[in-house]
Amino acid sequence: MTATKRYREIEISLGNLKTIGNFRHAKNSKGLIIFSHGSGSGRMSTRNNYVADFLLERGFSSLLFDLLTVQEDAFYENRFDIPLLTSRLISVTEWMKDYHDVKNLSIGYFGASTGAASALNAAAQLGNKIKAVVSRGGRPDLAFAILPHVQSPTLLLVGGKDGIVIDLNITTQEKMHGICELRIIEGATHLFSEPGKLEIVAEESCDWFTRYL
Repeated sequence: MTATKRYREIEISLGNLKTIGNFRHAKNSKGLIIFSHGSGSGRMSTRNNYVADFLLERGFSSLLFDLLTVQEDAFYENRFDIPLLTSRLISVTEWMKDYHDVKNLSIGYFGASTGAASALNAAAQLGNKIKAVVSRGGRPDLAFAILPHVQSPTLLLVGGKDGIVIDLNITTQEKMHGICELRIIEGATHLFSEPGKLEIVAEESCDWFTRYL
């Protein structure tokens, strides 16, 4: 599967800031999934692009974009600035709501690692505009304060060998007032790099988005 053949690059204008997105458009799309990547990652993440390709085959359009500009990413602390990342995600979400290919589609978020915190934060602020959230190896502890305000049905996917991240996600589920399910993928580490584990992530995510979008 060659990811570069599955998407087209689009330019997203946010005032004086422009960012590039990897946009996949599914015919008769079931919904739009916007990805929020983890620290040190970006729109070219092989894992997120794998999941996006999987979703495309099952009828979901998607967008992967860089949460930070090159200049912003040069400052390490920006990678953990959840308010900044959340603001950027919300701005891109609002922009995509008017994008001609996916206008009026239901929207879901897929957040990985620290990106899960910004996805949950944005979902809390946007309310029922975000129909579902999936967190892969997420760090929702960076968004603990807002978890009770998240209305979007949320799926927490964690590797069975991910140590403390499992505990953080258990606590997350306890803090959520809405629909929230935790699924531990046995034998997987934080990056789900073991054979077949990322495919399980993609399948679980697809099922979740199909159910709620």
